[in-house]
Amino acid sequence: MNRSLRVRALLALAVLALSLYVAVTVPVRLGLDLRGGTHIVLETRSTPTADADRAATDRTLEVLRGRIDALGVAEPTLVRSGDHRIIVELPGAQDPKKAADVLGRTAQLTFHPVLGPADGADDTSRPLPKRPRERVLPDESGTPLRLGPTSLTGEDVKEAAARFDQQGGAGWHVTVGFEGAGRSGWARLTGEAACHAAGDPARRVAIVLDDKVISSPQVDPSLACGTGIRDGATRITGSFSPEEARELSLLINGGALPVPVETVEQRTVGPTLGAQAITASAWAAALGTALTSLFIIGVYRLMGALAALALACYGLVSYAALAAVGATLTLPGLAGFVLAIGMAVDANVLVFERAREEYGVRRRPSIRSALAAGFRNAFSAIADSNITTLIAAALLFFLASGPVRGFGVTLGIGVLASMFSALVISRVLAEFAVSRPAVRRRPRLTGIATTGAVRDRLTRRNPLLMRRPRRWLATSAAVLVLAGSGIAVRGVDLGVEFTGGRLIEYTTSGTVDPGRVRAALADAGFPRAVVQTSGDTGLTVRTDPLTDAEEAKVTGTLRDVADRADKVRDELIGPSLGEELRRGALIALAIALAAQFAYLAARFRWVLGSAAVVALVHDVIVLLGVFAWLGKPVDGVFLAAVLTVIGYSVNDSVVLFDRVRELVRRSPGTPFSGIANQAILQTLPRTVNTGMGAAFMLTALAVLGGSSLTDFALALLIGLTVGTYSSVFIAAPAAIRLHHRFPRRKSSAEGRAVMT
Repeated sequence: MNRSLRVRALLALAVLALSLYVAVTVPVRLGLDLRGGTHIVLETRSTPTADADRAATDRTLEVLRGRIDALGVAEPTLVRSGDHRIIVELPGAQDPKKAADVLGRTAQLTFHPVLGPADGADDTSRPLPKRPRERVLPDESGTPLRLGPTSLTGEDVKEAAARFDQQGGAGWHVTVGFEGAGRSGWARLTGEAACHAAGDPARRVAIVLDDKVISSPQVDPSLACGTGIRDGATRITGSFSPEEARELSLLINGGALPVPVETVEQRTVGPTLGAQAITASAWAAALGTALTSLFIIGVYRLMGALAALALACYGLVSYAALAAVGATLTLPGLAGFVLAIGMAVDANVLVFERAREEYGVRRRPSIRSALAAGFRNAFSAIADSNITTLIAAALLFFLASGPVRGFGVTLGIGVLASMFSALVISRVLAEFAVSRPAVRRRPRLTGIATTGAVRDRLTRRNPLLMRRPRRWLATSAAVLVLAGSGIAVRGVDLGVEFTGGRLIEYTTSGTVDPGRVRAALADAGFPRAVVQTSGDTGLTVRTDPLTDAEEAKVTGTLRDVADRADKVRDELIGPSLGEELRRGALIALAIALAAQFAYLAARFRWVLGSAAVVALVHDVIVLLGVFAWLGKPVDGVFLAAVLTVIGYSVNDSVVLFDRVRELVRRSPGTPFSGIANQAILQTLPRTVNTGMGAAFMLTALAVLGGSSLTDFALALLIGLTVGTYSSVFIAAPAAIRLHHRFPRRKSSAEGRAVMT
């Protein structure tokens, strides 16, 4: 074993050992669409007295955090998004109405005199009395107190801050300042409390936020009756920790600056639906991986078996990477994980096909030297094709939102893991295998000593595919017109995510006629409701934005038609957010095309980059047109599929153009159309074999993935077919036509090569 092989082997073992440790000890965090719960996006609104700036949103966030704690939700997540939005995730919360009511109320901070302990405070079994103009609330320690009417509100508070007094011995404390009428009101309230003896509960003042006493400090014994605190500033002490002091000041400030919030997005997924999605995706991954492994073993024999083993290692490494970076695995992300397994075969196929060429066409003396040359010559195509996919993944992460963003993370990690699997793990296994004497004596066992059925047939027939490139462009234009007519005639059915509205998914006890449901909803006052079936017992209703009362009416109408209807998913998207997401989707597509063109132009030539972008535009329009003809919704998951198709289609174009570049250097005097034709024939075996590997995974997802993943897998299958076609019969003819129109100026070296 040579030194480079030993280094790769040690690196592979170290990464696999670390990945196994991480996979066993660090669980992957599941998104709400997989474990069930409620996802709410709130947007702060300005009022005449308060601006919804970044600071106000932060204070609102702290108030909401306390409210969610009162809901009793385990492991809630609250984060600020931008200056005006707050994302709330409540795992396990299946009552979105209650959650929205609690989160949507404007913060109410009030100050009350304490009248004394509640009757029966020492006997918790006795009911607390209700007296006129009095309230009974427990203080911080849980002791019930009788509170008088509201004396001050949060609007009277100027500012609250956490301070540390090292010299005075007060330690951490909270200062509260009042303004306007609040100064005199605070003096009157504290003056009345000072008339009671020290230690008497009535000498306390209760600070209440949303019907919860957050603090009930006692007026200092040195303060005389009727005097009160007259300078509008007070200090609350009580052996606070730094965190407690900051939290109290934030809560008081939150009440002092109430900022209304509006629900712009709300998603609720039942735990049953999430569990079904995980199970379905696991079966799809298992079946797809098995079929893909059998296929590459059948094509590449021993090398295929080693690639299948490397594929299992790839799954371990990518799963561990997801866990290590703390990524949230969403439903589209889970689909991306399954899809990446199929795409991971591509690098192995590229290497093995190049090794076949080196051994069978260029007559390398041994399998080992052919394999080494295959890895060396395939590296540039592997790097370029994976970088283009990483560009698509990065765009999904930065420009998409919600679960689709998780797909971008999963896809990006999958690409990096697949490169490591192919270039390190597969290479170690393959080089070790071909160095064994038993394998050297039987070179056909490796699968590299044969050129393959596809290459043999192409070699015998030697078709001149690029003899008339205009015919391919005309055929593609006809396909484009047919798909575009679907957009014009049927229109694009934008999903709730892009238009705003409400989508509710139910499971029923049996098959329900969607026409009956549609008629019943029209009679109930929802004539624009779109009703679709998914599977045998699934039913989705898509409408304009609904209030909770209207949603209850829709559910009741459906239950009148069906014997049993259980709500498993509920999504509400505000019109403003829908417009924003729609605009973001168009920007994402434009940036994706521009980024791919820029990379291809830098790596190859602008002519080839332009040809690839023409093929990409063709793929997007055809995919959109097919979905229009089928009446399928176009939503955020569809956007993820489109960007993935763009990355996959560019992969094929990159492999083709990489071969074109190599052939141009090798035969500079050959006509460009001949070079393009030769490049297509040489790379077609890789295109077919890679496409078959991805097709197995996508078909398994479409068949076993359930209603949530069917449209996603269908879009990718269509994109896979169209992308494979366009990279050969659009990108290549377009490059030929552009090359003839804008011929490249030959350098002096190129001129000498042609002359000789």
